[in-house]
Amino acid sequence: MTLLISENISKEFNGLVAVNQVKFAVPEHQVRALIGPNGAGKTTLVGLLSGRMQSSSGRIRFAGKDVTQLPAHKRIAMGMAYTFQITSIFPNLDVRENVALAARRICDGRDQTERAVASALEQVGLLDRATEDAGDLSYGHQRLLEIAMGVAQSPRLLILDEPTQGLADGEVAAFKELIADLRKTTTVLLIEHNMDVVMQVADFVTVLNNGQVLFEGTPQEVQANAAVQAAYLGGADAEA
Repeated sequence: MTLLISENISKEFNGLVAVNQVKFAVPEHQVRALIGPNGAGKTTLVGLLSGRMQSSSGRIRFAGKDVTQLPAHKRIAMGMAYTFQITSIFPNLDVRENVALAARRICDGRDQTERAVASALEQVGLLDRATEDAGDLSYGHQRLLEIAMGVAQSPRLLILDEPTQGLADGEVAAFKELIADLRKTTTVLLIEHNMDVVMQVADFVTVLNNGQVLFEGTPQEVQANAAVQAAYLGGADAEA
């Protein structure tokens, strides 16, 4: 089943076209990477897909339904979860309560919430830090906490915006294992600048450049494509 479809989606900001007629489809249980150079429109695109921004034109379909006009919270209720490029946690709450706030969106009762929280924290390797204040965690661990907040919602689609940014080498290795585990039950769409991560975890890669799809293919096909090399792989590797 194709879980997520973008049909010629576009976004303009005061006449500037940030995303231009983007079309792609993500099958269920696929790990799709979204890459591209600085200003390519990656973060804007996932903002449109998640409902945090409204598109200027085009359509978005999720789980067979047109969600183009639906706000973010309704897409979350349908099974989307989105972690931000900049960490978005509650620093004055402990780690467990941060994840519980996310889990309560889908859990029925305290026991189910506690099980979801424990499972999510164990998956990302933070269970032993459950009682620490989130604001006291390192930046890398805050990134993992935000992923746990997404995982706790048992999403059909988990959108991760630069998830390995700020992670130590050991944490990146653990993240790769996490994706391998998540793919059994969840479709993953990630913006990722670390090409080693992309090559190892992604089934398929969509390359954006100047707000448009430049190329799509397997990680190996993307790495070998001359146009991608010229636009991205051989140049600066920065955020959108």
